[in-house]
Amino acid sequence: MPDKITISINGTEIKTEEGKSILSVCKENDIHIPVMCHFPGLTDVGACRLCLCEVKGYNKLLPACTTLVAENMEIQTHTEKLKEYRRVIVEMFFSERNHMCSICVANTNCELQDMATEVGMQHVRFPFLNQECAVDASHPKYVIDHNRCIMCTRCVRVCSEVEGAHNWDVKNRGYNARVISDFDQPWGESETCTSCGKCLNVCPTGALWAKGSVQGKLDKFPEKITDLIEKRGIH
Repeated sequence: MPDKITISINGTEIKTEEGKSILSVCKENDIHIPVMCHFPGLTDVGACRLCLCEVKGYNKLLPACTTLVAENMEIQTHTEKLKEYRRVIVEMFFSERNHMCSICVANTNCELQDMATEVGMQHVRFPFLNQECAVDASHPKYVIDHNRCIMCTRCVRVCSEVEGAHNWDVKNRGYNARVISDFDQPWGESETCTSCGKCLNVCPTGALWAKGSVQGKLDKFPEKITDLIEKRGIH
């Protein structure tokens, strides 16, 4: 059995076990930490940086989803510094791609919108990059709109870890990063996609959607993926 350890989160002493992430311990103790790339049961990658925490003894912020707890670790999850940092991150999400919420199929059913409200975003303080991002509608059932992608890689991980198809991957880095199908070919030409729709159900924005969806009427069922993962005992 894992060794029992004692840590401190926001000044409260907590008994837990080695091998757990800060995020999982926070969840067990009803301490909410904002996340966008995390999805229950999928491998954590620390892509969105929203779960960054302050840990005593470290001169940089650490992602709660990929940082394991250790004996006597002192963690702060909601300092003013972190709150401002998270606001900046969300504003950068909006400025980097073209999130036209009013005409998006995921309007009012979007985790990015919810996160903007949670972190108290009032406006975007950064210049919009106005990238020319492609919309791939070559698949007979689904569409991927790169304008609304925040590079959380949930789709990549659910396709690989749950469906086992490995259709999605990421090319390039930073500004030029894109989710690609197979070897960067149109989604409709993919030889690995099973058309299962799991990627649509874990996508936090309107980047992935089923054809026929209309403005503000995108249906997502992330709980189906969570239930499937739990029943399979993947994690």
